[in-house]
Amino acid sequence: MPRILLIEDDADVREGLEIALRHLGHEVLASGDGETGIAVVQASTPDVVVLDVMLPGADGFEVCRRLRSFSNVPIVMLTARGEDVDIVAGLEAGADDYLAKPVQPRVLEAKLKAVLRRAAPSTSGGPMSFGDLVIDRASLVVTKGNRHLDLTPMELRLLLELSGSVGLVLTRQQLLASVWGQDYLGDSRLVDACVQRLRAKIEDVPGDPQLLRTVRGFGYRFGP
Repeated sequence: MPRILLIEDDADVREGLEIALRHLGHEVLASGDGETGIAVVQASTPDVVVLDVMLPGADGFEVCRRLRSFSNVPIVMLTARGEDVDIVAGLEAGADDYLAKPVQPRVLEAKLKAVLRRAAPSTSGGPMSFGDLVIDRASLVVTKGNRHLDLTPMELRLLLELSGSVGLVLTRQQLLASVWGQDYLGDSRLVDACVQRLRAKIEDVPGDPQLLRTVRGFGYRFGP
């Protein structure tokens, strides 16, 4: 079973989810604030993090950014009322997915299982070169100018999917299905936020992308 880290300041919510997830057979670590949660990730390397937006001190967005500075652990953010501003900010900070409160334990468990499935990219194919960007599909290593790029599992899956269809336009819904899972009922903000983060790592000038291009009104196309 995966090791889950739950970062939630509301003691009742935290204890309720912790008990429920353990009853479902999961190993659960719990933290009531972001600083402690960051320390737990550094010390215990959980398989997935459930991160509340509203935390004392450093909020969930800041905690997510700090986690992304040293870890690629999958992150699911919990947002109050599912407000668009929280969802977009969380995805841009590096979260892999989100759930709106109140959260049902079995729904959360299903979301965590889906995130973990998607965190295991396909390994088919060999190295592909695009200028100084090299994608080794067998070893799942991506380099740019001989420098290793530290991609999150979702960023890597997205890059593998796009680079496997060079020159073709893939719609956001196609990418949601192939990268985020066939049964995923999400929205295009997941794709757009991940594209933005990926461009910051693979493009020379992220604001003027030469590899990962937007085809307005349709989706994205990869290739020079």
